[in-house]
Amino acid sequence: MLEHRLIIVTGKGGVGRSAVTAALALRAVHLGKRVLTVSMTDQTGLALHLGRERLDYEASEIRPGLHALAVHRPAALNEYLKVQLGVPKVTRMGPLARAFDALASTAPGIREVVTMGKVLWEVRKAAWDLVIADGPPLGQIGSHLRAPQTVTELVPVGKVREQADWMMELLADSSVCGMLLVTLAEELPITETQEALTWLTEHHVISPPQVVANRILPALDASSRQINGAGPGSVQEAALMHTALRAEQQKWLTELPPDLQLPFLFGLLTPPEVAARLADVWGEE
Repeated sequence: MLEHRLIIVTGKGGVGRSAVTAALALRAVHLGKRVLTVSMTDQTGLALHLGRERLDYEASEIRPGLHALAVHRPAALNEYLKVQLGVPKVTRMGPLARAFDALASTAPGIREVVTMGKVLWEVRKAAWDLVIADGPPLGQIGSHLRAPQTVTELVPVGKVREQADWMMELLADSSVCGMLLVTLAEELPITETQEALTWLTEHHVISPPQVVANRILPALDASSRQINGAGPGSVQEAALMHTALRAEQQKWLTELPPDLQLPFLFGLLTPPEVAARLADVWGEE
């Protein structure tokens, strides 16, 4: 996975994709890569796992070798118009933002292609060894991946079509772009991940993704006899609950065997500590 130049991380909301994105970025930096990690949907989720309150549109250094930014659509549109289409820089963002919202509400794929275009442009300009995108949730990832194709269907010629063409080629290049689906070992996340895998197989917009199961409970280092013999009380109840939840997780993992399992982290951990611990696990695996 880390041999790609772009990794897009997605998953159902609440499965920990921002934590996994940050952990993967930390692991790549540990291996000596110059990494840019991008939040495609908000300015705070990924930021908190990197030890920041928020991320700006301009890349900022988190630590040596690791930079991060968040996509702000009006600023991304400004860059898209200037860099990709040769339109002079727009100085007032208010009118641009309003015009963009009006355009995005009537033209399919425009909002998504601008967001995806920012990520792919960072890959194309080759300033980083690896770009890791904290992508939109599963319910939105399809429209983002298909956005360049949607634009090519609307625009037959010109710079807009040329820009959409190279975006499609970059996404489809398995040597450049990879995808990571994050899930929990629970019914709804597993079901939605399976549906996403089916969609990705049918549409061929990106190479087959890898699946990471997050927050997996370890097996208790105790036999059933020891647990039941502990006597009634909070310790026994906790052990019985742990055992039952793990059995349920293992059942769902047979429905969708993951490429990697990340542990449930016990204790009071800050978001940066969670990312660092998961990065260590990634290295061990």
